[in-house]
Amino acid sequence: MNAKFFREEVDAAVDALLMQQVILYPTDTVWGIGCDAEVPRAVEQVYKLKNRPAEKACIVLVADEQMFARYADVVPDNLPDLLAAQTRPTTYVVPGSRHLAPNLLAADGTIGLRVVLTDEFCRLLIRRLGHGLVSTSANLSGEPSPTTFAEINPAVVRKADYVAYWRQDDTTPAVPSRVVRVLADGGIEVLRD
Repeated sequence: MNAKFFREEVDAAVDALLMQQVILYPTDTVWGIGCDAEVPRAVEQVYKLKNRPAEKACIVLVADEQMFARYADVVPDNLPDLLAAQTRPTTYVVPGSRHLAPNLLAADGTIGLRVVLTDEFCRLLIRRLGHGLVSTSANLSGEPSPTTFAEINPAVVRKADYVAYWRQDDTTPAVPSRVVRVLADGGIEVLRD
């Protein structure tokens, strides 16, 4: 890893996010379109870029359990155990908190939160931003999710305010996260495996 290039890429992405811009970036799963999860105007721009219906919620990437707790209205008591048992990136659907941009929440008030456990770029990006990071697959609504940067529709690339160069040349196909709903008793219901 080129450490200087890595730092420059994180710095540039954070600068764009702080200016309430929309970025195209590699996540711990597929490439994502994102913005600061606390800025409604930026969230609106993400939806506009994707031509995504407003009623379809996005997910939010967080750096750790403390940030998860900031955005979850109810934090599962067994969250540390759930995270420790993960074998791949997992998004947890929970009631969303008032700290999130309201236009991120699903109609039932829930939000999908994913603690980024292994991806160094994403984790540092979120930590430096200090807020959750919206993540929705880098495709126009209705198109398949691209598994590499090369598969991203050029229209999406052109519409993003900032495009990360980090890992653009990675040709390893990525897969979306597992999605589970956290139940009141601490159990989980698998929504997407």
